[in-house]
Amino acid sequence: MDEIDVEPVERVETDETTPTDGQPADDGRASSDAPTTDDKPTATAVDDDALPDRVDAPEYVLFGGKGGVGKTTMAAATALASASTGETTLVVSTDPAHSLSDTLGVDVPAEPALVHEELPLYAAEIDPDAALEEGMFGADGDPLGGLGEMGEAMGGMGEAMGGMGEAMGGAAGGTSDDAGSGGEGPLGSLLGGTMPGADEAAAMRQLLEYLDDPRFDRVVVDTAPTGHTLRLLQLPEIMDSMLGRVLTLRQRFSGMMEGLKGMFGGGSDDDTAEADLEALRARIERLRGVLQDPDRTDFRVVMIPEEMSVVESERLIARLDAFDIPVHTVVVNRVMERVSDVADVAPEWVVEPTPETCEFCARRWDVQQAALRQATDLFRGREVKRVPLLANEVCGEAALRVVAACLE
Repeated sequence: MDEIDVEPVERVETDETTPTDGQPADDGRASSDAPTTDDKPTATAVDDDALPDRVDAPEYVLFGGKGGVGKTTMAAATALASASTGETTLVVSTDPAHSLSDTLGVDVPAEPALVHEELPLYAAEIDPDAALEEGMFGADGDPLGGLGEMGEAMGGMGEAMGGMGEAMGGAAGGTSDDAGSGGEGPLGSLLGGTMPGADEAAAMRQLLEYLDDPRFDRVVVDTAPTGHTLRLLQLPEIMDSMLGRVLTLRQRFSGMMEGLKGMFGGGSDDDTAEADLEALRARIERLRGVLQDPDRTDFRVVMIPEEMSVVESERLIARLDAFDIPVHTVVVNRVMERVSDVADVAPEWVVEPTPETCEFCARRWDVQQAALRQATDLFRGREVKRVPLLANEVCGEAALRVVAACLE
């Protein structure tokens, strides 16, 4: 998949139909004349190992775990296998330290783009800063229906607006400092400034759009490391609470807002703005239900066969259970065993460990076996998949084919 031209596609409107033949609609949004792949050394060349003819995965697959365990590799391999079955598939990264481009061997943009010349495989790396520029709530113009404009105006007026800022601060829990601080205080952050966690909320809003996009039969998510992922999963509740507060503020200050907007030359778009907020709230509720539906979602925890990784994975699964997020699968990556013992593939370029003759391999295998036994005991009732350690870096389609076969 090297050097494929990728072109971001436009967001789907609600009346757009989903392709029914497993291929993206020919709407001119994705490149169809991508160059052929260059010849590569044997170690990275795509050989005859076939991708799975089916993928045992629901509509939404999220990969999580601590940093550096191989979440991106598992997500890319799963998405590649899914696309090979004719399912229009999107793999999207929410990790601020993106590595999806390196794994796929193409430049992945911030918007979904076709990244394979023969398969319906799309990819995107969410840019939190770019998402925040569109607004936390994603509506065009002022999604707060005047609250944002009012906050900016108050910040710009400085001390001249101090009295009004104090009056509003008493009602909304802020202080007069908000008016003259350029929107840095509690009221300013709500009305016009940047709220703590706003970039993550904006990224979550964008992810919700992708999960809700009718073009894709399956969405595979490469999540950020454990701590970021848990905050991401909390954001639907946080955003829902924020939307409720915004709607309450709009109603409380509707008369004052109209007067201020008239003073500064603004028009009235209350109905449109409130409809935007209510639509986003409905989407959050719908997608929260989807993420908690075991028939439609599988959060797959990725770990390596070491005791500390097993312990952290246990904690993550406990937290996911608290969110009612289904975890059907645990992936143990970098196991020091032969690929042929796990999957029916045998690429010539794969160099396999030899614990029988290599003392280092034998010692590492003993450590890993202890961790594997611990994982098997802890994660009873969940499917545990093993992916062998490859001598070569998992980058490009050939290596991803091998990983996909191990995940089958």
